[in-house]
Amino acid sequence: MKKLFASLGLMFALLSPNLVLAEDAAPAPEAAAVESAAPAMAAPAEAAAPAAEAPAPAPAAEVPKLDSGATAWMLTSTALVLLMTIPGLALFYGGMVRKKNVLGTMMQSFAITAMITVLWMVAGYSIAFDTTGMAKGVTNFYSFFGSLSKAFLAGMGKDSLTGVIPESVFMTFQMTFAIITPALITGAFADRMKFSAMMWFTGLWSLLVYAPIAHMVWSGDGGFMWDMGVLDFAGGTVVHINAGVAGLVAALVLGPRLGYGKEPMAPHNLTLTVIGAAMLWVGWFGFNAGSAVAADGRAGMAMAVTQIATGAAALGWMFAEWMSKGKPSVLGIASGAVAGLVAITPASGFVGPTGGLVIGLVAGAVCFWSATSLKRMLKYDDSLDAFGVHGIGGIVGAILTGYFAVESIGGTAGSMAQVVTQIEGVLITIAYTAIGTYIILKVLDLVMGLRVTEEQEREGLDIALHGERVE
Repeated sequence: MKKLFASLGLMFALLSPNLVLAEDAAPAPEAAAVESAAPAMAAPAEAAAPAAEAPAPAPAAEVPKLDSGATAWMLTSTALVLLMTIPGLALFYGGMVRKKNVLGTMMQSFAITAMITVLWMVAGYSIAFDTTGMAKGVTNFYSFFGSLSKAFLAGMGKDSLTGVIPESVFMTFQMTFAIITPALITGAFADRMKFSAMMWFTGLWSLLVYAPIAHMVWSGDGGFMWDMGVLDFAGGTVVHINAGVAGLVAALVLGPRLGYGKEPMAPHNLTLTVIGAAMLWVGWFGFNAGSAVAADGRAGMAMAVTQIATGAAALGWMFAEWMSKGKPSVLGIASGAVAGLVAITPASGFVGPTGGLVIGLVAGAVCFWSATSLKRMLKYDDSLDAFGVHGIGGIVGAILTGYFAVESIGGTAGSMAQVVTQIEGVLITIAYTAIGTYIILKVLDLVMGLRVTEEQEREGLDIALHGERVE
């Protein structure tokens, strides 16, 4: 009996180091149950082997699991971002045009929402987020343009995950970004583009300009601007500079509206515009805080700095206008708020409250100048200031992100080196977008024409293109 107890004691002593190692490895519960049972099932000869020769069990690979809290937040964020286009942007732009064009302007936002939904499912998502052929530090075709292996959402099932949320939710969230970006462009050529040409332009631009820029910036290791270290949390380059520059090119290619600078073209209903701006402000929390793809502290900070920057920019624009024109306008404060939302977008997951405050104040003042003095100086007709607010605001925000980034928030500390990287990212986006947009517009102009007739423009797009009018 003494020999039996001695043998059992020796066996326990030999096995105990392996038990400690198994605890340190912290396997998943299922793996732990199997490993804890292994010593009891071992053959006597294996149990008696020296502990030094027994290999430590390999740590169990961590399998991603769905996080219901993060999923709930991303479902909410997706709905909020869709709210930004319909009805938010539709009302914001619809109120700023003349009464004869309000339905045509709102129709553009609605039709774009429908068309991009289908195109994103067919090919856009794959071009933007498929990572086939990509590797960190390797620059090849797939650094700029995703493969089509995810076309028609191939391989996406009910249980497919992106991180800890369903891939279907991530795909739809990104779809709402793809929807609002070309919808923003329409503000630059409001009142004068054929509806058919607008639809063709939007579809081609989404696949050939938007999706590749999104791929370069957001697809991960191997993406061209991702590997450069360009910071863009929620779309400063991908959405706002992209849309703003495309809008400027479109305004230049189409030319000014009939009577621009000679006839009054005041907004017909600023009530709609203010309601739309308010919806954009609320929806933007999904845009920025949702880009954390988690319900965590970074999402909370993104929400906080978004609110701070927006308030600061609204005041910045209002006071700049008050000092230069003698009166603060409703359109001005609404436009200033949107400018702040735009500028904080790339920075929202990287900066703290002070950075958000400064970015908002700068954006409000600079975008006021660009939408008034710069436009008048260069004599281009950006009807609803798509470039003045989104292009310029996106550039301001992208560059200042490099200076105000806080390492404890986004993992990158602000520095002049990062500012230089941000400027490089801005220039690449401007160049690619300007060239791509110009080519698409010129081809369409040759094939089908871009602009409505002079008679249609004077009559108004509502009646001329859609056979309806607001009484």
